[in-house]
Amino acid sequence: MAEILVPEFDQEMAGVRKHLERLPEGKMDWQPHTKSMALGKLSNHIADIPAWVLMTFDRDVFDLGGFKNPSHDNGPAILAMFDANVIAGRKVLSEVSDEVASGSWSMTNEGQTYFTMPKMAVVRTWVLNHFVHHRAQLGVYLRLLDIPVPGVYGPSADEM
Repeated sequence: MAEILVPEFDQEMAGVRKHLERLPEGKMDWQPHTKSMALGKLSNHIADIPAWVLMTFDRDVFDLGGFKNPSHDNGPAILAMFDANVIAGRKVLSEVSDEVASGSWSMTNEGQTYFTMPKMAVVRTWVLNHFVHHRAQLGVYLRLLDIPVPGVYGPSADEM
């Protein structure tokens, strides 16, 4: 099962890395709207997501109570965290057995179960799809800050 997702994982991580490389210094507190995450919080969240592969395959339950998002305050630190998480996440994904990948995983918060699903479905939904969602969000932030948006599945309007 994992063999199918590794190429997709690699492609999505490469696209996100191009976005994170363009983080502007001095803008980590910037947000496009009061209901939107600040650029720094969004970028840290994105850089942390590849580590969720480990949290999916090394346990059956993840409790949100006490979970803290990383909070690096500059682009190079966020990019370094992302790179380390991609290496670790890819290694685990490429080595996971079908037996482990098909096991159940639950997200809880102080005893309340939010959902339970197969671990490989967690990786597809809460790592890859979630990641793509936030990469697009980061692309909008870059556009609003007048920073050229990199292409992911081909050239962007800024690269044409």
